[in-house]
Amino acid sequence: MEYIISFSNTNYAIKAEKQLLNKKISVTVLPLPSGIRAGCGICLRVGVEVIRPALRGLFETDVGEITLYSRTEESGRFTYSKVEDIKRFMEQKLTSLLDNCTSGGCGAKISPGELSKILTGLPVYHDENLLVGFDSSDDAAVYKLDDRHSIVTTVDFFPPMVSDPLVFGRIAAANALSDVYAMGGKPVTALNLVCFPQSMDKEILREILLGGTQKVIEASCVLAGGHSIYDKEPKYGLAVTGLVENDRILRNDCPQTAHKLILTKPLGTGLVMSALRGGMASEEAIEKATRSMQRLNKYAAEKLHGYSVSACTDITGFGLLAHALEMAAANVSLLIYPDEIPFFKEAYSYAEDFLMTAAGQRNREHLAGKADVSALPGAMQELLFDPQTSGGLFFSVDPAQADSLLSEIQADDPDARIIGEVIDREKDIIMFR
Repeated sequence: MEYIISFSNTNYAIKAEKQLLNKKISVTVLPLPSGIRAGCGICLRVGVEVIRPALRGLFETDVGEITLYSRTEESGRFTYSKVEDIKRFMEQKLTSLLDNCTSGGCGAKISPGELSKILTGLPVYHDENLLVGFDSSDDAAVYKLDDRHSIVTTVDFFPPMVSDPLVFGRIAAANALSDVYAMGGKPVTALNLVCFPQSMDKEILREILLGGTQKVIEASCVLAGGHSIYDKEPKYGLAVTGLVENDRILRNDCPQTAHKLILTKPLGTGLVMSALRGGMASEEAIEKATRSMQRLNKYAAEKLHGYSVSACTDITGFGLLAHALEMAAANVSLLIYPDEIPFFKEAYSYAEDFLMTAAGQRNREHLAGKADVSALPGAMQELLFDPQTSGGLFFSVDPAQADSLLSEIQADDPDARIIGEVIDREKDIIMFR
């Protein structure tokens, strides 16, 4: 979100810009948007973090009558809302995390295609003890310590997708811890990563950190410190270090042919959170999605021990299909059973009403030519591309053991399902039954 200030004439707008720049308050002059009818031909765009000092500066200056609008963006379109009582607005504290953010959760991630281009050609220092690095698009790095153990290192943070700071902290921490579980490891230490607006109530930050700490403790992990800076938007996450036995390291790109594919959490959190921002989400949908995002993948991961699991990843901002594409890098194809995929029924309904997410469309573009979804209902397509925040584990397991393992997982994660199988490489990398 950001703010637009319109003026009664152009001279006042120019005077206002100079006054605010003299006070070292960053503003941008724009042509008056078509969505705003009142005012002269130009206006000022002001960020959330400086809107109140900007208004105070204007009140000290003769710039005539001003009108204030909030501006939000969704799927490339701007929506404007007039602030009816500026004085009352000035007296209010910023209490909603969503008021400060234009995107949230793993939906804020750079698309997999763009990220691949950025990383290509970067210099690499080779170390034979680095067993897994960024070249394989895996969930975390793995560095060999000795003949028995390796360390797993990962980092993850993002802007809020919910307004409750305690819940946001829990979700962000669960999401960051998940990468260690996806590699077959156990988290041992974590460091807080914090970006926070200087103008926001610091009690909000305390609640975020409390939520994160609760999940770190639930993971039997030690919170060992962290780093914090002021920023325009709040962001939170963790840098996590874990341990894994060398013969239990799980990678995302080595599934064995004929192995069954299991997904442990429902899809649709991105769509539900998008509906929340648009005022469309039901309380039931929000409760289901936030409960799922707060749940640690620890419990499902612990049940994998003793089973022949050939590949594992967790489903996050790239959506199910982009993570499936990474899994198929071992020159296999994945046959997905759309009718078996668990999802939030409300998310499916929102997709039927043509709700989409920007990250979902980036994922769709990345999968073009690699997964033909044209025969699937439009709503199911959106779920397959939907960016998940703190999504479930997605792994391949010996078909003779799949039902037994699924039964164990469903005792605590009842939505888990067998959703496909690994097959020999076909023309299409990802196929549907």
